[in-house]
Amino acid sequence: MSPCAHAPAPPLAAIESMHGTLLLARALVESGRQIDLTGLDAGAAALCAAIATLPPESARPLRPALLELLAQVEGLGAALTPR
Repeated sequence: MSPCAHAPAPPLAAIESMHGTLLLARALVESGRQIDLTGLDAGAAALCAAIATLPPESARPLRPALLELLAQVEGLGAALTPR
């Protein structure tokens, strides 16, 4: 295993990865499948912690992508709510 194997992903890569996870989760829920969201909170917390360490001029450009993630989380929450 390389020394970089445990290095955290850069924030934009982590945002994109979480974006894919949320898209898949929503598609599964909408098709009637059950999903396991174990680890999503930890991933979100790690992403927030990584962004919090960035200087404002580096973090600011990530805002649109983070707002999109928020919208995806809200959409997943709505899809999970019994009708």
